[in-house]
Amino acid sequence: MTPAETPEARELNLVGKVELRIALADSESRLESLLKTYLAPLLLKLASEHVSVRNKVISVCQHINTRTKSTAINLPVAVLLKQYHDTPSLLVRHFDLLYVQQGIERLPLKAVELKQTEVLLLTDVCLQERLDLFPTLIDGLSDNFAVSAAHNASLFSLFLRLLHQLKLPERGSTEDLGLRAKLSLDDKPQVTSFLATWLGKLLLFNTRRSGTDTCPGLSFEDCDFLELYGKDDLWLSGNLNLVETKVVSVKFLASGAFTDSERFLPALFASSDLNSRISQIGDDILKRATPSVSLEDSDLIERLYSIYLGTPGRQGTPPVRVPLQIKILGLLSRSKKATAFIPQIVQIVKFGLESSLFNDSNSSDGRRKQGLEASKLRGQVFAFTNWASRVGSPTNVRKLAPILVQELRDYIESQGWPQCQSDISRPGSAELSSRGYGYESIGLLAKASPEELLLDPSLNLLRWLFDSLGQDASGKDISISIDQALGSVIGAFEDTMLDNLEKPLTDFLLHQMTLDANQKGDATTTIVRSTRYASVRFANRCLPFSNPVARFIDVLAIGAGSDERSEVIDEGQKGLDPYWYRSFNLLKIGNIADGKGKHPQATKYNLPDWTHLVEQFFGLEDGWSILRRGRQRVLRARGVAANFCRCVLLYQALLSQEKAPGIDVDWEKNIGAMISKDDGVRRNIREFLKASLKIDSNFRSSMLSYLRATFTGLVEGAGEDASRCGDCLLEMCSLAPDSALSSLASHIPTLLDLIYSTQYPLRNLASHVFGLLASREGSSNRDIERMLDTFHAKTLSWKTAIGSETYQVHGSILAIAYWLSRKRHRLGESFSYSERDRTFIANVLNLLEECRDQLLLESAVVAIDQLSLFAALSPRQIMGPYTSTSVVEKLKEKAISGSEASIAALGKFAMQCDEDEDVLGQIIDVLFKLHEVKQAEAQFAVGSALSCLSVGWRSACLVGCSDMEGLVPSTPPRSTVLQSVLERILENCKKTKPALRQASVIWLLCLVQYCGELPEIKNQLRIIQAAFKGFLADRDSLNQESASRGLSLVYEKGDADVKDDLIRDLVGSFTGTSAGLSGTISGETELFEPGALPTGDGSITTYKDIMSLASEVGDPSLVYRFMSLASNNAIWSSRAAFSHFLSSSDSGIDRYLAQNPKLYPALFRYRFDPNTNVRNSMNDIWSALVKDPAAIIDQYFNSIMDDLLKNILGREWRVRQASCAAIADLVQGRPLEKYETYLSQIWTLTFKVCDDIKGSVRSAAVALVRTLVGILTRSLEAGESSKKSASSMLGQVLPFLLSPSGLESSAEDVQALSLKALLEIIKSGKRKTLLPFIPNLISRLIGLLTSIEPEAVNYLHLNADKYGTTHQEIDDIRLRSVRMSPMMDSIERCLDILDEGSMKELQQSLEDAIKTAVGLPSKVGSSRVVVSLSTRHNFLFKPYADHFLRLLRKQILDRNDTVSSSYAVACGYLARLASDAELLSLVAFCKKLYFDAEDEKHRALSGEVMNAVGKYATDRFASLAADILPFVFFAKHDPYDHSKEIFLETWNDNVGGSRAVFLYLKEIITLAIEHLESQKWAVKHTAALAIADAVDSSGSEISPANAEILWPAIKKAVDGKTWEGKQLILKAFVKFAENSPLRSNKDVADQMRAIVVRESKRSNATYRPHALACLGDFVLLDTTDMFHQVYQITEPIVRERFDNPDEMDVDSHGGGLSSKVITETTLSNALKAVIQSVNPRAQEDSELCKRLSDVLELAKKAISRYGRHVQEAVFEAEKILFEKMATENGISAPLDTLLVEYAKMLFGQEDTAEPVRVKATGVIAAIAVRARKGTQLRALLEQEIVAVGMKDPSISVQHGLDHAREALARSGGV
Repeated sequence: MTPAETPEARELNLVGKVELRIALADSESRLESLLKTYLAPLLLKLASEHVSVRNKVISVCQHINTRTKSTAINLPVAVLLKQYHDTPSLLVRHFDLLYVQQGIERLPLKAVELKQTEVLLLTDVCLQERLDLFPTLIDGLSDNFAVSAAHNASLFSLFLRLLHQLKLPERGSTEDLGLRAKLSLDDKPQVTSFLATWLGKLLLFNTRRSGTDTCPGLSFEDCDFLELYGKDDLWLSGNLNLVETKVVSVKFLASGAFTDSERFLPALFASSDLNSRISQIGDDILKRATPSVSLEDSDLIERLYSIYLGTPGRQGTPPVRVPLQIKILGLLSRSKKATAFIPQIVQIVKFGLESSLFNDSNSSDGRRKQGLEASKLRGQVFAFTNWASRVGSPTNVRKLAPILVQELRDYIESQGWPQCQSDISRPGSAELSSRGYGYESIGLLAKASPEELLLDPSLNLLRWLFDSLGQDASGKDISISIDQALGSVIGAFEDTMLDNLEKPLTDFLLHQMTLDANQKGDATTTIVRSTRYASVRFANRCLPFSNPVARFIDVLAIGAGSDERSEVIDEGQKGLDPYWYRSFNLLKIGNIADGKGKHPQATKYNLPDWTHLVEQFFGLEDGWSILRRGRQRVLRARGVAANFCRCVLLYQALLSQEKAPGIDVDWEKNIGAMISKDDGVRRNIREFLKASLKIDSNFRSSMLSYLRATFTGLVEGAGEDASRCGDCLLEMCSLAPDSALSSLASHIPTLLDLIYSTQYPLRNLASHVFGLLASREGSSNRDIERMLDTFHAKTLSWKTAIGSETYQVHGSILAIAYWLSRKRHRLGESFSYSERDRTFIANVLNLLEECRDQLLLESAVVAIDQLSLFAALSPRQIMGPYTSTSVVEKLKEKAISGSEASIAALGKFAMQCDEDEDVLGQIIDVLFKLHEVKQAEAQFAVGSALSCLSVGWRSACLVGCSDMEGLVPSTPPRSTVLQSVLERILENCKKTKPALRQASVIWLLCLVQYCGELPEIKNQLRIIQAAFKGFLADRDSLNQESASRGLSLVYEKGDADVKDDLIRDLVGSFTGTSAGLSGTISGETELFEPGALPTGDGSITTYKDIMSLASEVGDPSLVYRFMSLASNNAIWSSRAAFSHFLSSSDSGIDRYLAQNPKLYPALFRYRFDPNTNVRNSMNDIWSALVKDPAAIIDQYFNSIMDDLLKNILGREWRVRQASCAAIADLVQGRPLEKYETYLSQIWTLTFKVCDDIKGSVRSAAVALVRTLVGILTRSLEAGESSKKSASSMLGQVLPFLLSPSGLESSAEDVQALSLKALLEIIKSGKRKTLLPFIPNLISRLIGLLTSIEPEAVNYLHLNADKYGTTHQEIDDIRLRSVRMSPMMDSIERCLDILDEGSMKELQQSLEDAIKTAVGLPSKVGSSRVVVSLSTRHNFLFKPYADHFLRLLRKQILDRNDTVSSSYAVACGYLARLASDAELLSLVAFCKKLYFDAEDEKHRALSGEVMNAVGKYATDRFASLAADILPFVFFAKHDPYDHSKEIFLETWNDNVGGSRAVFLYLKEIITLAIEHLESQKWAVKHTAALAIADAVDSSGSEISPANAEILWPAIKKAVDGKTWEGKQLILKAFVKFAENSPLRSNKDVADQMRAIVVRESKRSNATYRPHALACLGDFVLLDTTDMFHQVYQITEPIVRERFDNPDEMDVDSHGGGLSSKVITETTLSNALKAVIQSVNPRAQEDSELCKRLSDVLELAKKAISRYGRHVQEAVFEAEKILFEKMATENGISAPLDTLLVEYAKMLFGQEDTAEPVRVKATGVIAAIAVRARKGTQLRALLEQEIVAVGMKDPSISVQHGLDHAREALARSGGV
């Protein structure tokens, strides 16, 4: 360089030298070498600051572009690409990129092209140069984007091109894990993030119609980038296939080049793609990536919302397509963080609900989006709404819920509300489904945010929901949805009920109770369904129990009776039960047992204030103050209302005295029992009522209303309602002070009708009420006296009373008896008997003496009972002629018959006897003699009577009889009666007479029960105990029960010393140390008759068995507690006494239990005894003894479990059954660690018991298995916290279930149970927990498919013919059952859990299962597993597809057609994943199977495989069409119909038309020619037919090339003997001759002619007609004269037919044509051939005349001798013949004469059928063309045409004659 040289010149000089070198390059290789060295430095000069240099470089580049047009010149792509990244100059980068784009396309790609039947293979060496560019290409993509987006777009397109050639390693392999490092991406997260982002956008991209459009989810800028900013039609010009590019992109995303977080969003986009190839891979990636991504990441959630909704603005991003929106909503519905984005949620809901209008996926114009996608999206919107309401924070939900509820309400109302109105008359199912979801979502949102939506005084939303329920007529499903919404709302009112809401809610619910269906809601709506059920539910759940209106609503519900739904009545009954209310309305923190709790919300449990309750139910003025609509309802439920008021009043009275019973399920019964049995309770209640009435005016007013209501209910009511009111009235009259009853005095006369009623209960009630009211002071004496006189008169007429009068007499006697007895008590000694009173008593005694009417006798007995009870009748008051003795004797007569009333009357009458009166002793004797009465109830009545006569009113059995205010009536004193009666009973207990012993033990029990508190009884407890013990040895069950009950009472009533003495006596009775008791009982003494306690084998019939629990723990004191085992009988009212005794025991029991812990295992087991009595008793004992069951069970868990496992296989079935139930209870709710060591033993023993001989034991074992499975499944369903325990349990349980003790057990029940357990485990298990067991499970389940199939199916399959069915029909049913089997669902569930590691294990186990499968179900199941793996898990299964495709080839050959077809289908699905080489092997296998088949079954099977591949792997089928379709075309001509149909379907489904044959003509013909020489006739014939079809498909013109291919094949095919169907080959041969250009070749033409002549000479009768027809067609084609050849062939045939015209018509044996038809067809075709063989243009007139003469002679004979078929054929051929005759020349005289004769014959066809005549006129028209002027023929034609035209009526014939006239005109005029 000289000093004067400038930098610019220097640079120009350098560029010039490079230019010179390039210009001097004389070869492409030299140029390539120079460019590799100088191109990059040259382009770098484009960054020069000198314009001249830059221009020079550009000119050199233009020269280079000219020189490098040849694609053989490679460019230095790698160097240019690196320079592109390194230089900042945009101009340099631009040219670098241009040459990079050119150079990449020129890099070598293909290495070796193999032969045609194989695929093109790409070696790593050839690709390596391209793939080495990958790191350089992707490096800096993200950085360069900001510099030049256009350049970066070009680079990204290059990246996509190279991506197609990138061979990705197997997923999860070492190479895959190292791919990120190999591509130098491990330390470049910004690059991978950029790639993932743009690959994701590519997955969203679709080609645009114009530049103004955009794609869903992409901005205009994004779309321009992906389309290279409009500079290149990247996707439309064919440079890149968009779908294939998306596929390779998503596969690249699935590789190890990306992390899960990077590919998460692109995978989400791919999973929603409409192309299954993309979505399947996307689903797989998403499933694997989701666990690694936190859905609580705010940035990710915000990004998902942005994708879903798009971004606003002109250049913003539109929302994504609906399928992707559905996917996004599914993810958002799993994120709690997503619920914090309030505006976005609102926008999603608005968009999802706006009148079904959505934007089209490819345009911005609004279109109606309907169908499945719309339904799915809206359903997902509702699900997301529900998720937000459930898991969102309270603050967010409070903000969100009101907005969403309003949107949902607007949506529902937009459809029409309350009645849905669709644009089309009737709403569709999708629209109705959305409406239902809307209601449900409103309910959930309202529940989540009650303060904002529900708890306002207007109750706007609640009213709207109730109106919807009542008036929305959209259907049952909608009403269910509204019910669910209201059910959700109930919870909100339950938890947060405000004081200011109670009143409006109460009023609203009460209003709803007045509405009925079909009632007008307002001016425009009608109520279509009742809302009463919902109203009652709300009242019971939302309003406090103390709310009287709520209870009134319950009464209204019950009062509807039969007019109302049962659930409404049931709900009303529950609402009046405080125990039910407390059970279903638990407090937020714990619960309380009664109204004394300290919980701040406990007041909701309080019973209603009685005064308010009565006011609400009955009013305070006139007794009734009810809504007009509800009046009848309350009237019908008056008894229920009165009884509830009664219970509330009595409970409040007891509560004030601190004696109220606990609120339990029997609270009403307990109140009644306390009042009827406890005298102290009755006194306290009377005191409470008296005080309340005195000091509380409201209470007094309410009491008066209540009394009036019950009185009115008794008088006006009917049936049970009147009885309930009467019972309540009677009880209140018995307890209330007389002053409270004054208001009823004036209404006493209204009782008259009831006293005369025909119903005994009402008569008795009314009479009793009359006696109480009329006897009190202050009652109207005038009315009472009038009524008494009336009653008295009635009683005196008893002798003449008949019919209804008898009822009046009966009622009158009862009324006077109740009045007189109560009046006597009220006045006491001051009472004086009137003459009427004495007359009444005498009349009663007279009636007792003389009456024979049982009803009246009963009234007399009741009268004596009531009069004696209150001292109105005593022995001293009986006057002549009657005596006390006579009265006793009459009562005795009735008592002996078992009348309990008479027995009671004897006891009451004896109460008024002095102790020293003889009549008392007489009555005692009478009662003791009643032991012979067999009814047990009568003996209990005797016991009660003995207690009454012994102690009078001190007997506890009379507590309920004290029904008046004041002191208890006095009776004559007693000092020795009780003692003497007791001694007498004890003496009788020792007697041996069975009846006396039974009666004595019952009497003794009654004395202890009713007089046990008296010293006479307490002093004799030891003796009484001994007496009771003596009955334990009796075989009579009643004796045992009575004795055991008595022993419990004895032990209960004694003090501590007495109890100790009793225990010592009991011990002595067993040990023999007590002489007084020894020998009375033994351990083997039978206590019950066999079957008395139905335990089956007598295991608890002995006393030893009853006391087994006490014996085990060694404490005889427990015997008394276990006596209730025998007393648990319906004859006893309850077990209250026994449990009360245990609960009140002292601390000695606790000390004993601490010293003897072995009680717990045995007692725990006894709690589950199968006998109800034993079980109930033991539960009572357990509850009383064990104060803290959870702590005790936990402390003694091992002891209890050991005991149960020991006894589960015990000798007694009762013990085995109890052990099963006990184990089930023991393990529930306990951590696995507690019983893990026992788990295996539990399962083993349980399954042994499942095969127990006893059915109930098996049932208990099954229940235990269900419990164990339930525990396991719950553990499997739980989160990570239970994973360890679940895995541990599975590790023990699954091997057991799969062992010979489980599924392989010989017991069917055990097998079924094991299978059910296994299916439950699979259904509930978490993926990670089940994964280690999956491969083995799948193979075992496949095998079990056959095991569980009923044996009857196999029998039916073997004997299908006997039952009128076929094997295939049965197999089809079996196939459907396998598809619908829950086992297949479980197998699918297992397959969903697979990963790469387990897939490797599954390969071998599945292969073994396929190979060893026995039976159709298992084989079909295994094929379905392969199908599922190929479709739903193709990413995992693809590496193994080739292996299984080879494996299934053997299975296809199964003997069962259904199995074979199933495996064939599996092969079709496998073909999707298999390699080309393996798929070609499958094709070769099918060909071999077809061509080597000995029967048609294997050929059909080959077709099924090909059909499956074409149907389920269409793209693979198309890619190998050249190898598959020729074979399919060949085989679709199979003579076996089934095979033919299968191949034909395959062909039609995979080709586009008949011309497709020519695409594969060479292959088809080659295959066909090859198999024309086959030894199998079916294959040989198929080959020939295939060749014929190929010819037929060639159309009207065959190209010379195709003709050269077809000629040798068709020639060979037509050779050989005749066979059925060969005529098709011959027809195709003629068609080939007609359309082939080879016919111009003389040699070929001669061969064709020879072949046709040869075939027409065949003698096969069936084939010959077709051959002759082909001969006739061929002679029309051939220009040579074939007349002599044809005549020689046809003339003998025609002559033979003429010589045998009467040949017999014989039907074909194969169902073909009859011999007559064949004969006529043969004759017709022969005549046509010979007539058509005449060539007028090639013959002289003389020769033509001779030939015509011969031919027409044959034709005349045929026409005259044969029918229409032959005639028509002849005329058709003659028409062709005459049309061929030249018209230019005239006709010779001989020819004219010949034609005249023939024409006469033509005109003589008037007797033939019309079609024949029409054909004849056609021949006439053809002849007329030759008729010149002056010829005979013309004259004849002119004459005959006119004549025939006048005679023939046929229009068609007339048209033919017209044509003849026209022909004559053309030939010279008529």
